[in-house]
Amino acid sequence: MGKRKPSELNLLLAIDKPVGITSHDVVSKVRRALNERRVGHAGTLDPLASGVMIVGVGQATRLLGRITLDRKRYLSRIMFGAETATDDAEGEVTRTAPTSDDLLSAMFAKQLLADFAGELEQVPPAYSAISVDGVRSYKRARAGEDVELPARTIEVFSADLVSIDEVDGHAVWTVSFDVSKGTYIRALARDIGRAAGNAAHVVDLRRTASGPVGIGSCLRIEDLDVALARASALDPADVLGYPTRILTDSELSDVLNGKVIAGAEGDVAGRVALVHAGHLRAIGLTEGGRVRMETVFPQGVEGARR
Repeated sequence: MGKRKPSELNLLLAIDKPVGITSHDVVSKVRRALNERRVGHAGTLDPLASGVMIVGVGQATRLLGRITLDRKRYLSRIMFGAETATDDAEGEVTRTAPTSDDLLSAMFAKQLLADFAGELEQVPPAYSAISVDGVRSYKRARAGEDVELPARTIEVFSADLVSIDEVDGHAVWTVSFDVSKGTYIRALARDIGRAAGNAAHVVDLRRTASGPVGIGSCLRIEDLDVALARASALDPADVLGYPTRILTDSELSDVLNGKVIAGAEGDVAGRVALVHAGHLRAIGLTEGGRVRMETVFPQGVEGARR
């Protein structure tokens, strides 16, 4: 088998995922647009959802496992009157409830949403990608199995009412959520409906921020080409949340050979992004006044701005 050809592009991008395609579809479209085989993503979005998706190209795919994106923001429209099997508009209706006047009251909505702020025990949707004995939960649910997933601790930093509308006789709340990693907005909508003495599901969901990356940094897939990708590359150190250290020419040679280098004045223990000429060249671990290489990028990951 021949040696894999080095990637022409090595960078992180923010893509505005459209509604109606999977996260894997986004990766496929980016591959074709940039003519690069090595493409991956961090943080899956359901086909119904749109918004911020971080994509790695070339050597930057090696960063995806390090990207934690512990905090995410969403704008969601929640319709009352029915629960569904998937907790969104794509699923079969499993329970209905009549709309009450309370659901059209902003005061009632704000008070109820305030009860959802803080740490919560959340039961994920049965139609989710969580593995149960090695099989994805959604596959078991589609096969007709009764799936009961254990509750997990999540945190809702804020749940703010944006507006209330009435659509075809149903109350619809538009809510801005700021939540921890692993939170299912579909499950929040389900639980909000039950807390209101009603039933509810998500009819629209848009991720507006993933970690430090906001929707304003995102590119549309249909606009994507190599020049735009290079001009819009994310700063890998910012996305990772690591401090940056600029390498001298002599340090760069040592780093690319995987050698330990001396720590700099003011360095703190922990991981550091080692940058040279606008490229991330390595992730190092600072300890005891020295920096040991954890991951080296021979070609460098573009986009470093410090």
